[in-house]
Amino acid sequence: MRAIELLGSVRYGRLAMSMRALPFLAVARHLVIEGRVVLRTHRGLGFHESCDGSVIAYGADNFSSPASGDASGVEDLWSVQFTGPVEIVHPASYQRGRFGPGPTEVNGEAFDPVYLRIDPQLALMHTLTFGASP
Repeated sequence: MRAIELLGSVRYGRLAMSMRALPFLAVARHLVIEGRVVLRTHRGLGFHESCDGSVIAYGADNFSSPASGDASGVEDLWSVQFTGPVEIVHPASYQRGRFGPGPTEVNGEAFDPVYLRIDPQLALMHTLTFGASP
């Protein structure tokens, strides 16, 4: 699936969920493990409790790339979004190691990782293609 391949080319994305009946976005680190999207976020923010057992959306993109369509030959822009049920998981140590180092602090408190797994039921991909100017 092309959307999963693209997701593997960036490290961070945005988790969309509902907290106390209000929509909310949060940044998360991700990996694709066995066809599922596994997220790492900070336990102290409480996002994992709101997500566990719910359906959420997770999106990532390469929009932070330099402007496409210029003479530098930068690749086209893309975004992917995955929607599905989430559960708290405890990845094996070798899988946790693939995430790389986390931040030292989040909002002034020591980073305490927690992991969520999305079982994608719907995947969307959008691309912005840049060609040579006429």
